[in-house]
Amino acid sequence: EVQLQASGGGLVQAGGSLRLSCAVSGFTFGDRHIGWFRQAPGKEREGVSCIGSTDGMTYYADSVNGRFTISSDNAKSTVYLQMNSLKPEDTAVYYCAAGLLSLDTRHMDYWGKGTQVTVSS
Repeated sequence: EVQLQASGGGLVQAGGSLRLSCAVSGFTFGDRHIGWFRQAPGKEREGVSCIGSTDGMTYYADSVNGRFTISSDNAKSTVYLQMNSLKPEDTAVYYCAAGLLSLDTRHMDYWGKGTQVTVSS
């Protein structure tokens, strides 16, 4: 059974940092790429960042580029999202997903349950 377990969310003040983790199981880590997505209340789910499972290539949404860093630990089958300089507009439920190397939600095959990130002003 494919599982993606996101964790690490919480409440943080603007300017603060959080690190999200996505633990993957049920398929070979290198078979699919991993992405982070988020969905704010009343908004569509959007891509935040993704990482290539074989070459480590990374992509970021413009809104988080320079503040967020995605990384992976293949030995632990875990992908991380380090979020710095957080802003209130980063408040959302964050999801990790597996599929193509893409920030398009339509290109992902598997989704985990989300973790809530709340940034207070």
